[in-house]
Amino acid sequence: MTLAELKTKVEAATAIEESAVTLIQGIAQQLKDALANGADPAAIQAIADELDAGTNDLAAAVAANTPAAPPA
Repeated sequence: MTLAELKTKVEAATAIEESAVTLIQGIAQQLKDALANGADPAAIQAIADELDAGTNDLAAAVAANTPAAPPA
């Protein structure tokens, strides 16, 4: 792999990570807004549980695709 190819892959990964963070922050804000506007707590909890599951899946994918640190 060339340096240019590696740079392109890193840029793509960074863009995906930033998109995921923006998405999660947006959903979190929507939950806060819903609570502030008197939404059903059970419905909010269901959405929060779904968000947690998605976050866990994302974290697992990142961990699975992160190379181990070289030995010291």
